[in-house]
Amino acid sequence: MPDPLEFISEPTEQRYDAVVVGSGPNGLAAAITVARAGRSVLVVEAAETIGGGMRSAELTLPGFVHDVCSAIHALGVASPFFKSLPLDEHGLEWIHPDAPLAHALDDGDAAVAERSLEATCEKLGRDGDAYRKLFAPLVAGRDKLLTQNLGPLRPPRNPWLMTQFGLRAVRSACGLSRSRFRDDRAQGLFMGMAAHSVLPLEDHLTAAVGLMLGITAHGDGWPVAKGGSQQIANAMARYLKTLGGETIVNRRVTAIDELPTADAYLFDVSPRNLSAIAGESLPVGFRKKLQKYRHGPGVFKLDWALDGPIPWKSHECARAGTVHVGGTLDEVAAAERAPWEGRCADRPFLLVAQQSLFDPTRAPVGKQTGWGYCHVPNGSTEDMTERIESQMERFAPGFRDLILARHVTTPANFEQNNANYIGGDITGGVMDLRQLFTRPTARWNPYTTPARHIFLCSASTPPGGGVHGMCGYHAANAALAGVLRGKK
Repeated sequence: MPDPLEFISEPTEQRYDAVVVGSGPNGLAAAITVARAGRSVLVVEAAETIGGGMRSAELTLPGFVHDVCSAIHALGVASPFFKSLPLDEHGLEWIHPDAPLAHALDDGDAAVAERSLEATCEKLGRDGDAYRKLFAPLVAGRDKLLTQNLGPLRPPRNPWLMTQFGLRAVRSACGLSRSRFRDDRAQGLFMGMAAHSVLPLEDHLTAAVGLMLGITAHGDGWPVAKGGSQQIANAMARYLKTLGGETIVNRRVTAIDELPTADAYLFDVSPRNLSAIAGESLPVGFRKKLQKYRHGPGVFKLDWALDGPIPWKSHECARAGTVHVGGTLDEVAAAERAPWEGRCADRPFLLVAQQSLFDPTRAPVGKQTGWGYCHVPNGSTEDMTERIESQMERFAPGFRDLILARHVTTPANFEQNNANYIGGDITGGVMDLRQLFTRPTARWNPYTTPARHIFLCSASTPPGGGVHGMCGYHAANAALAGVLRGKK
């Protein structure tokens, strides 16, 4: 059994090499990177539990464990940073569903992304060859691609591979899907993966997200953490402790002078919150840029306690940890365009997870959990419960009859639970051409600020949202190369 989590109640040192504010995946990654370099580090968390987006709780009924935000970890096992951590020694166990992903279609049909690229192509019929040509070279070079893409803009180390990726990635998801595939299965499968971009799927670069998620599905899989996503944070905290790092919870920071003295401060917070906390430590002009940082659509999420498995029309959907619910290419595109037009889709595209099918620790015997959300305008107050559950009924008739209890999380709830989620934006800000590599502002090193001791390590820096820890890793290395250089 892993050691129980223990946090300190007060700083044990008068001065630290680094203080990290926020214990999400990037805050913990930053702290681990600093501690691995032999420096002293303190993590300060506002909530009563660590984890940021990696939290789990009994949101509906006793015995039903739900993931508060992140649920399926396409980058959790593929991230170069996570691959370097011995988290299995600290209580983390990854569970791989039979298939990473299914995309539900009408008439009981579904497209399935298997771990095996060849098995996936066989099920895509006449689009199988096109799907293979699209993904085969990228899956083969996935480690190099992930190392290159999960970080700031920099010269490519593998120019030919990056050219192959870039020529496809720069396109819109709609354009690539229509030009490559002829049938609803392959088109829907790719569009569903691209919809994780939270952008209109007619926009350039949305194909990049579909490609990256397809690469991870066929490469390392899309696992869940046994016992809930909270277990990722817990394992990271246990590992940090073995390195000498310390953590304080339930300590909200409103100003930098509330923190212990340190050579470097790394903030796993939104740009707006960094502006408020750092105050006059940062120039007025830079704070104004932080305050203008753009956030995208919010999320409306439902968690369900269910009396049994989701009754999908397609049995293939029951094999997948993640099910994309939204139908054809045109339907997915319309649903994802709606929030950018200031409205909620009548037939929203849903991201659905069914963790308890593969992890029996999540629900009582014979019962199941369900997790699903759709994108809505930032800060939307519209109740999407009926529309979400109508979409579920469309592809899984009888779903409503299984609901024992539901928990609703609105965009406002998301921001209340995690101050980084401005208006319900859980991805750390818009990731379009204007703001992909200039997040949070245009700087040679995006993790630095004009104050040489203040760094930003949240998902509002490259490579953006997701449980991968790479924002924190790169920010910590920026600190180690700067103000922490030579310190032991």
